[in-house]
Amino acid sequence: MLQQESIGAKENITVLARLKDYNQLLKPNLSGMVVFSSVIGYLMAPNISFGWTDFGMWQRVITLFAGGMMVTGGANTINQILERDSDRLMKRTRNRPLPDGRMGDTEAWIFAILTGVIGALLLGFYFNMQAGILSFLSLLLYAFAYTPMKKVHPIAVFIGAIPGALPPLIGWVAATGSVDAGGFVLFALQFFWQFPHFWAIAWVAFDDYNNAGIRLLPTRERETKFTAIQCILYSLVLIPLAMVPQMLGMTGVVGMWVCVACGLMYFGASIGFYLKNDYKSARRVMFASFIYLPAVLLALVIDKG
Repeated sequence: MLQQESIGAKENITVLARLKDYNQLLKPNLSGMVVFSSVIGYLMAPNISFGWTDFGMWQRVITLFAGGMMVTGGANTINQILERDSDRLMKRTRNRPLPDGRMGDTEAWIFAILTGVIGALLLGFYFNMQAGILSFLSLLLYAFAYTPMKKVHPIAVFIGAIPGALPPLIGWVAATGSVDAGGFVLFALQFFWQFPHFWAIAWVAFDDYNNAGIRLLPTRERETKFTAIQCILYSLVLIPLAMVPQMLGMTGVVGMWVCVACGLMYFGASIGFYLKNDYKSARRVMFASFIYLPAVLLALVIDKG
């Protein structure tokens, strides 16, 4: 009897451990933020009105979130399959299921294909085919363009910023069935936001990335101020860009000024990075990027025009 209970406990531990491995493949923290922007894009569409007691709306939002999580999770899984050897060389990734040897490539590919395809089909059939196609395109760009390019050239950041900025556009298209100015503005905000965000992370984790042969900084040396200059330029673009949603009637004046203020904060952190060019100032840009995106997205939708 005790032996049977012991076997049952081991099986439960094994199942729980495998679920944790799948969770690591999905990268839920990263995926959740990405899909959150897709939901905001959906709610920002002019034909969508949101009510807390509108259960039909909640069903659509949850479906969009679930489909987006699956597509993003599929892309993240393929990323980890292709980078399993690099991940073994970095402290923050060496304990992932693939580099640690807890999971084989075949199982990971099956998981990636199932989640990616099912997620895209869910968005395509529940909302419209344009949303499904865009979501699958984002998976392909992230997994098969951005991921391999990370070891070749820093232009990988530009390539990765495209699928990284598609989620709010996908949400907009899911609501409207069309790609228009409003969707492109949301795309542009998330597109330009990513450059200082990625570069700050790459600067902070330079040794880890360099050890794995991954090139994300716009310069080979961390010590130069060229990266900080680039952060200044891209964050500066976000300040006037923050005014465009209000000009298009997408959000109100309050939402616009919150977005402008967030842009100034991001720009100020980049200026500080240029002046000091050290670990702390790079981390400030990184944390400013973490604040910027959710604050801007929430401001836009709360003060929706």
